[in-house]
Amino acid sequence: MSRPAPPAALTAATRRRFLTVTGAAAALALSGALPGTGPASAATTARPADDPFTLGVASGDPLPDGVVLWTRLAPDPLAPFGGMDQRTYPVQWEVATDERFRHVVRRGTARVAPEFSHTAHVDVRGLQPWREYFYRFRSGGFISPVGRTKTAPAPEQQVSRLSLAFASCQAIFDGWFTAYRDLAARHHDVVLFLGDYIYEFGNNKGIRPGDADEHNARQAVTLDDYRLRYSYYKLDPDLQAAHRSAPWIVVFDDHEVVDNWADLNAGNTPTDQFLVRRANAFRAYWEHMPLRAPQFPQGPDMQLYRRLRYGRLAEFSMLDTRQYRDDQANGDGTKPPNDASADPARSLLGFPQERWLLDGLTESRARWNVLGHQTAITLLDTVAGPDIAVPMDTWDGYSASRDRLLGGIADRGIQNVVSLAGDLHRSVVSDLALDFHDPDSRVVATEFVGTSISSGEDGQDLDAGGQVLLDENPHMRFGNFQRGYVSCEITPDLWRSDFRVCDRVTVPDGTVGSRAVLAVENGVAAVQQA
Repeated sequence: MSRPAPPAALTAATRRRFLTVTGAAAALALSGALPGTGPASAATTARPADDPFTLGVASGDPLPDGVVLWTRLAPDPLAPFGGMDQRTYPVQWEVATDERFRHVVRRGTARVAPEFSHTAHVDVRGLQPWREYFYRFRSGGFISPVGRTKTAPAPEQQVSRLSLAFASCQAIFDGWFTAYRDLAARHHDVVLFLGDYIYEFGNNKGIRPGDADEHNARQAVTLDDYRLRYSYYKLDPDLQAAHRSAPWIVVFDDHEVVDNWADLNAGNTPTDQFLVRRANAFRAYWEHMPLRAPQFPQGPDMQLYRRLRYGRLAEFSMLDTRQYRDDQANGDGTKPPNDASADPARSLLGFPQERWLLDGLTESRARWNVLGHQTAITLLDTVAGPDIAVPMDTWDGYSASRDRLLGGIADRGIQNVVSLAGDLHRSVVSDLALDFHDPDSRVVATEFVGTSISSGEDGQDLDAGGQVLLDENPHMRFGNFQRGYVSCEITPDLWRSDFRVCDRVTVPDGTVGSRAVLAVENGVAAVQQA
């Protein structure tokens, strides 16, 4: 069953409260129209006085005939409104088949308004399937960096190879984004980002010079706070290079809002106050990600789960494990499994999204069925010996949801399901079985959990906690506690995941190498060494 919507009175109160707490942006924050559609969007002929493309460019959510292009005008990115005044500006955009723009195939003008932090979300259509393109923006006399993107294959196209990277968890105060330098150089066809793009809290003892600045060290609560936090992160040159290198498909986790939030619950924060904060966070997230209009938030609600298809080779079901979940069982934390964590009336995805996911997997005609989401499905017994303790914030705290998913995959005969997740700040590779406590149980899917980009600082190859996980969870095939990302090569016959790790992220000149390559064969869910 689906969870009832918040009472109308609560929604109205939230909207009123939202208008009172967002600082300098309060008068603009709740425009009901998308950029370029409202009366405030009458374009002026004004020009930014300084280079407005300080936060780079990005593309995302590829379709066979199109892609979303993103940029933001911010000549002074850490100032209110990015140093822009409260006018609407024209921004020209171009898409070409070559990096020097000798063969431009699409061009136009977007109007970027102060209501949306002067961000452009250009949904370019009319492109060719499975084709590399280059794009750029122009405002006044300034030209943006050039970005590379690639459309998805046609729906029935037979694709021989797909290059994919996935990453998560980039606490800027814990390290440099060294992994993105390596990711950008490999020119993947697509990048999946699986949550914790920013952290709502700061650390005034972080390793970067700006980490102690007041706007970076404090908790983000207002719309201004979240916008500034995205600006600070997006100034990173390696992150900008990774966005320029390929289109991204993104989902959020908890830290884009607040640690371990669950639907209407965020610790001891009253619901109406939390929904205000969630609306602020969602608004800033949409503004700074290459997302389409259907993902535009309506106050504290955002339609983020969606499906993208890559011909007959792969289909991506991008999930939202935050917005519809029941509150964590047993007060959150790491606890022994019990009746509360196993309650079949509780869901991590919400029952409508559970049905959407299984029905989509059933109907898929793709060779590989990919779940792009936030945290591990696999059992994570974290204590040595006969006792069991699992994290209540992962699928372990919602084991009935996991049983319904894995049981549904088995009952419906769905093949080649690969779960890609993050959140753990460590790499974990697992066979997903119907019964994790039975070594002879049928394996129905494969899971690759990638480590963090920087969260957790340098780490090490295998820490004590990782050794316990490998010892106590025989379904796990690999573990590592360094920072990095995962680079995947997918063919109709084989999925290969290369775990790229950094020697150090607490210095700006770390190096990246391959720690392990693991593979899954078509029709065989069990993981093997490549």
